[in-house]
Amino acid sequence: MTDGDATGAAIDVFGLEDRTFPPPALLAAAANVRDLSLYEEAERDPEAFWARQARELVTWQRDFDTVLEWDLPFAKWFVGGQLNISENCLDRHVAAGRGDRVAFHWEGEPGDTRTITYAELLADVQRFANVLKGLGVEKGDRVNIYMPMIPELPVAMLACARIGAPHSVVFGGFSAESLSDRINDAEAKVLVTADGGYRRGAPANLKGSADAACASSPSIEHVVVVRRTGEAVTMLEGRDHWWHDLMGAAGPTCPPEPLDSEHLLYLLYTSGTTAKPKGIMHTTGGYLTQVAFTHKNVFDLHDGDVYWCAADIGWVTGHSYIVYGPLANGATSVLYEGTPDTPGRDRWWDIIERYKVSILYCAPTAIRTFMKWGTAEPGKHDLSSLRVLGSVGEPINPEAWMWYREHIGGDQCPIVDTWWQTETGGIMISPLPGVTTTKPGSATFPLPGIGAEVVDDAGKAVDRGSGGYLTLTRPWPGMLRGIYGDPDRYRETYWSRFPGRYFAGDGAKLDDDGYLWLLGRVDDVMNVSGHRISTTEVESALVDHQEVAEAAVVGAKDETTGQAIVAFVTVKGGVATTRELGEELRHHVAHKIGPTARPKTVIFTDDLPKTRSGKIMRRLLRDVAEGRDLGDTTTLADPAVVEEIRRRAEAAPQDES
Repeated sequence: MTDGDATGAAIDVFGLEDRTFPPPALLAAAANVRDLSLYEEAERDPEAFWARQARELVTWQRDFDTVLEWDLPFAKWFVGGQLNISENCLDRHVAAGRGDRVAFHWEGEPGDTRTITYAELLADVQRFANVLKGLGVEKGDRVNIYMPMIPELPVAMLACARIGAPHSVVFGGFSAESLSDRINDAEAKVLVTADGGYRRGAPANLKGSADAACASSPSIEHVVVVRRTGEAVTMLEGRDHWWHDLMGAAGPTCPPEPLDSEHLLYLLYTSGTTAKPKGIMHTTGGYLTQVAFTHKNVFDLHDGDVYWCAADIGWVTGHSYIVYGPLANGATSVLYEGTPDTPGRDRWWDIIERYKVSILYCAPTAIRTFMKWGTAEPGKHDLSSLRVLGSVGEPINPEAWMWYREHIGGDQCPIVDTWWQTETGGIMISPLPGVTTTKPGSATFPLPGIGAEVVDDAGKAVDRGSGGYLTLTRPWPGMLRGIYGDPDRYRETYWSRFPGRYFAGDGAKLDDDGYLWLLGRVDDVMNVSGHRISTTEVESALVDHQEVAEAAVVGAKDETTGQAIVAFVTVKGGVATTRELGEELRHHVAHKIGPTARPKTVIFTDDLPKTRSGKIMRRLLRDVAEGRDLGDTTTLADPAVVEEIRRRAEAAPQDES
């Protein structure tokens, strides 16, 4: 039991959602998964199930001998098999006569566009693979990539995969210091970057940050620079090379290297509890199997679909569901460089209308931002091409889910709310749109082949109607293979809290029907008078109010209750932020959840502190709520937001009841 846990539950459960939405009949009749037999097959024999997926969805240069070797917590999948991901994403589609199919409709923020077919993408990847070889990159060497959302980014990734050089993509919004940390941990040999990219209508410099990073990264021998913005940059002779010069001189053919199924495909760094970021390791055969399977079935992908994952490739969502999953399945995707509000707040809906996007996958933060902007923006455009909507990145509150369904999906599109992590590699919990009856805000059930269970503090499965810790009970093909260079940290971080189970820090509840509801990070659970209350549930109650667009809550130290709930609220356009509205919101939460969850303070703000990927940085809000100096703000989309919130927090009335 947790000290002070008065209820006996790992996390108290308050919310109740009884709206349900069965699969649309027309979609269900033609869906890739139309019944529950896939779940039954996977439950009977998970290894045989994954072996079938691997052989049906992936082209192997040598078939595997053993499906799984499991020495907890270390897994090897499809042992003995050889393959190349670049070949799976490109060559096999061209060889099958689909070279003229569009791989990417690319749209730059200023409005420039490129249409790239599978044959053209293959040609560029082969040339850049030869560029890397010419710079001395060999199988096993690490390559860092620090780029905007331009086509050269997936080209660089696939070229690395083609020759067996693990890549480490660093999000273009990270600072020079963050880039240097990641280069040095991976001991990367080559850095691929650009002069800059476009953001909110202006060029943003990347080469300057790359130069600053390289000054403290002795392993970098060469830097390849894409000319994107045309801004003046410094090029160091002998080290720096223009992409277009190298590509113009490169040979046109580069055969895909046969690679072991467990060959390291990429490192992706995620922040840890210590200052040192964790280099998450993903390998080849198991990862490709899981992302191809989930992309095909979670989004019900068919020939003719135009798919858009509106994430950044710098995050795992972009790796798995912009690059590797869609290309392995021969999909046509949209790739967009910029922000949703440039040049206008209808940019996304304009893109969907012009390219006739049928599948949209985006973050709840984006959806809540669109809610704040109102229905007029999507109302300007024909969104009838949309067939399936997806959500990723954090739990989605029911009212945002309903807004998404009504105003973007026209009350017709099923919503697949997906739970997964950098560490899992691919989607783990999600509806399948042809068979799952959904509930607003619930990720529903584990996918076929995935074992997930909510447990209490003692590691015992909770009953329905209870909350606890989300654990994974068996290995899965796309799972991380460790933390780069630190196997002990891997074991301690993910496998020590509940013996024999994977646990990466998320809370969840199980409702009376067995549906899973994600409650966010357990680090964000607030302990109020002995009750462990999820930030997600309080935020959902706030956004349920008709005048609220977005909310974030944190627990601040309180002498009486242990922690007090502080709510940061953004209202919809045109709503006055009065003291009376603050009181109304406090009472609204108490009515929806209970008096224990009533915020002590409501602070109105025009925006919330978010990373450029759209995640709310509650750590900074806790700093504000407790009057501390702010932590690192370098990854914020707009660092000025926090100072404005601090000013408003100092003036906000406190509840004295």
